[in-house]
Amino acid sequence: MNWDERRQIVKVSTLYYFEGMTQAEIAKKIGVSRPLISKLLNKAREHGIVEIYIKDENAHTVELENRLEKKYGLKEAIVVPSAGRSPEMVKHSLGKAASVYVSKNIGDKKSLGISWGTTLAKFVEEYPYETHQELKVIPLVGGMGRKLVEVHSNLLAYQLAQKMNTTCSYLYAPAMVENEELKKRLVESEDISMVLEEGRNVNMAVVGMGTPFEQSTMTTMDYLKEDHLKALKEAGAVGDIGSRFFDQHGQQIKHPLNDMVIGLDIEEYKKIPELIGIVEGTHKAEGIKAALKGGYLNVLVIDDKTASLIL
Repeated sequence: MNWDERRQIVKVSTLYYFEGMTQAEIAKKIGVSRPLISKLLNKAREHGIVEIYIKDENAHTVELENRLEKKYGLKEAIVVPSAGRSPEMVKHSLGKAASVYVSKNIGDKKSLGISWGTTLAKFVEEYPYETHQELKVIPLVGGMGRKLVEVHSNLLAYQLAQKMNTTCSYLYAPAMVENEELKKRLVESEDISMVLEEGRNVNMAVVGMGTPFEQSTMTTMDYLKEDHLKALKEAGAVGDIGSRFFDQHGQQIKHPLNDMVIGLDIEEYKKIPELIGIVEGTHKAEGIKAALKGGYLNVLVIDDKTASLIL
């Protein structure tokens, strides 16, 4: 590149980036064609004469989003910053981000599924008041019991339906029962079988993901005991969606606990046209990676630290 060409590149770049002139205006000013201006601007970047930086905290998260979408074939990834924020604050941010996404994309869909958990409770809390009278909210897993009632699927479905000015169904059963005989009786009852069928046919769903071994809501609610945790580890469990446990490849593990769940089967989640996962916490990284490998999610809402770990 000779001195004159370099000088022209610097001049064009100054007019474009600092003076705010359009390519057509620059071409007219210096008496050349617009395609030549475009070519000179490209050369400015290629030769390091012009370097473009985005000075905003979102630049970091947008880069992570692009990498997640490419690596896992996601329709969309939404990454929220976590620096200087407590896990509770991060969950609020995730809930807000997910609520904005659902609000923008719910359109004329007829049904929205929801599972359960602390992060989903934040999603419902952050959801704006809207009117979707043609929509119905469906719980995807049982939600009864005395502990942590505020994160049960039935309550979340009810609260979300209130915010959307619409109706919901109720799955009158716990997430997990004591034995297969009881499960058989429950899922064969008309009320429960009807809601499960509604769940299988939702147009969009929002789910959380957990790990049974650390900060587990299922352990807090006494669904999982010490002997369960040991057996799950031996079976290769790394995470769960809708209380269904899967291994590092995203495949449902063979374990009696998976047979005790009142809710959608893990393979049925794959058939939901748009499944949005909301996840917080680096301790869930292995499970999230496995779920993405398994092809369960179309959209992932995640904090930046955890996003970095799964890339």
